[in-house]
Amino acid sequence: MAKGFAKEDLNTIPASLEVVKKTKKKSKADLKVVDKNAIKTTKYSDINLNKWKDYAHVFTNTLWTFPSRLKEHGHSNDYHGNYIPQVAQQLYERFTKKNDIVLDLFFGSGTSGIEAINMQRRCIGVELKDELAESVSEKFTPKQLVTDVNIICADSTSELAKEKVKARLDIMGEKQAQFLILHPPYDDIIKFSDKKEDLSNCETTEQFYDMFEKVAKNGYDLLEKGRFAALIIGNSYKHSQEIPLAFKCMERMANLGFVLKATIVKDIQGNERAKGRTANLWRYRALAGGYYIFNHEYIFIMQKV
Repeated sequence: MAKGFAKEDLNTIPASLEVVKKTKKKSKADLKVVDKNAIKTTKYSDINLNKWKDYAHVFTNTLWTFPSRLKEHGHSNDYHGNYIPQVAQQLYERFTKKNDIVLDLFFGSGTSGIEAINMQRRCIGVELKDELAESVSEKFTPKQLVTDVNIICADSTSELAKEKVKARLDIMGEKQAQFLILHPPYDDIIKFSDKKEDLSNCETTEQFYDMFEKVAKNGYDLLEKGRFAALIIGNSYKHSQEIPLAFKCMERMANLGFVLKATIVKDIQGNERAKGRTANLWRYRALAGGYYIFNHEYIFIMQKV
């Protein structure tokens, strides 16, 4: 007999006590064991955070070194000024998911597109020079050029280029890209063409900044909110002084609305062609001119918020 209740009251036990009894019976059954093998990712990456120790190959520090440029899996060093494929590998794994679209507004020799194919991403590249756009297209199969890589020959500062990218995005089933890469000329250090629209032909560094900002603005408008952009660029020397080219371009992007997430210093030794053959000449010039030889460039990680 329940304590505190007469025999005739057993059938009239308060409902609240019945609820308590049922709750106690089912409380253990309601406990859920967390599956350690479950997949936990961010909105912008396929990295499984529940297995984060498996990603030791993915950099999280701000000093990047690569002993040499990758020259396999479709890559080659046939074009001066292209960034190395290992940078794309790192950026794609950190900031994109499979089938995402990477937008490269300085497509050059196609590093962004080649690595997009290798890592099951897609890419839209805008290249100013007709002949380069045509030769780079030969690095991809006809099918890839329809479904996975689109090369647009246009001036990236223009509204026309922006509209062409929008049209390609629509064909690919997206309204905006999921990742943006900007690897512009380093002002006039290397002349890439005779075209006046080419940023390497600017009459002044200030004009270079203005034209770069137009490209960055197109990129900002074409990038999905919350997604990331990478600016790959180094400083330059002009008129016997160092020009903070990289940081000025980063500031222009920040003025557009991008938020700076990281400043990565990338060692360029072993990754470039020119200085290795003329090391003594560069060393003499440095000693004579009171400056230091660049052994690094920058990768600014920025986010559209």
